[in-house]
Amino acid sequence: PSAGELDVDDPEETGDTFVANAILKARHVAKATGLPALADDSGLVVPLLGGAPGILTARWAERETGERDFPWAMERLRQAVVANGGGTEGTVEAHFVCALAVAWPDGAAEAVEGRIDGHLVWPARGGRGFGFDPIFQAEGREETFGEMAPEEKLAINHRARAFARLKAALID
Repeated sequence: PSAGELDVDDPEETGDTFVANAILKARHVAKATGLPALADDSGLVVPLLGGAPGILTARWAERETGERDFPWAMERLRQAVVANGGGTEGTVEAHFVCALAVAWPDGAAEAVEGRIDGHLVWPARGGRGFGFDPIFQAEGREETFGEMAPEEKLAINHRARAFARLKAALID
């Protein structure tokens, strides 16, 4: 069951890294339920922008109303890139990161990170996926994440890489 199904609210994400936030969330749920818990934190990192949006990726898309608007956020990101000297399609490096953490009720935790490198493209391409997928093109790929078939994206993305590392850390 999910934390919501167990009636556990999300904790405030106060960590300064993806790993810190994933551990914070997993420990919160494990402590509240007395069960082992798995949590993630993920986002888009643009080195040209000092790592932004980074751990604030979802918040980058929040309007004043609290609603998330990713087309608006993609344009906001493009403007920030241009303002910082970037903007040529295919030359702005970026990567997606996913941190996964497993925590046990005693507070012990194991965390890993998965990453996929690529670059940003404008205009946005594709209506699949979510978030910043339509402007992210993984290294060696012709399509953006927004254009890829879901099973193709899921086989190579940052989450798949994080789960492979977590499996290796906990089982292999």
